[in-house]
Amino acid sequence: MRGQRTERLVRLAAKFMMCPSKLVSLTDLANKFNVSKTVISDDVEVISSAMEADGLGRMTVDRGRSGGARFIPVCTPEYRRSYLSEVARMLADPERNLPGGLIYYSDLIFNPESAIQLGYCMASLFTETEPDVVMTSEVKGIPIAMFAAYALGVPLAVCRFRNRPSDGAAVGVHYPTASGDVKTMYIGTRQMKRGCRVLIIDDFMRGGSTASGMLLMAKQFEADVAGIGVFIAYDEPKEKSVPQYRSLLTLRHDADGEQRLTVTPEA
Repeated sequence: MRGQRTERLVRLAAKFMMCPSKLVSLTDLANKFNVSKTVISDDVEVISSAMEADGLGRMTVDRGRSGGARFIPVCTPEYRRSYLSEVARMLADPERNLPGGLIYYSDLIFNPESAIQLGYCMASLFTETEPDVVMTSEVKGIPIAMFAAYALGVPLAVCRFRNRPSDGAAVGVHYPTASGDVKTMYIGTRQMKRGCRVLIIDDFMRGGSTASGMLLMAKQFEADVAGIGVFIAYDEPKEKSVPQYRSLLTLRHDADGEQRLTVTPEA
């Protein structure tokens, strides 16, 4: 019996983690494992306690005849600070410094092991906003945004800087950059529904022009913006092109010109 429950707990945990933020029927799970819903509910409590103890998330249960449970991958502030501090330490390597005050981090965000954790950290900032879709721009914004969308249980919509026939009909918007140029971004009309609730995620923000372009895109779809999340935000200029945003890391320059990455405090 003990072995049977151990196996069931492992299979249940895997099931919930494979489809985060998605409601899974307790009745279906009870039928699958040939046990009562009460037994499944007890198992869910055990899984929830284990997840919360490790700071990786929590289980929520919808009661009732057709009720179910879902895994919400919410990183605790302690877990988030610990992991992001390690990321900041890694990115502090002087060999990662690029011209223009930039930092090389492509190897990090295109590594699934780190990208999924960054995506979960990002999603944790916006769990309560309940977006219908996550929007980002190509190319480096995609990995973190994809895993954030996965954690939130919603699809990802990608804004491109070149219209592609494979996207079908598309909407284009023009937006100004900090240098005074005007750029254009496109998104397929099938990627977003009119009037949806959208979460905007980007990999890097200096003046915020790309994020402001995505805000204009959201406006074209009459979408309600749930928030703006950024992996690394430059502290200069202080006034960005977007009204509000939340970042995982902040890039600052000390008085002596040395740049420093710090974990952005929880708002």
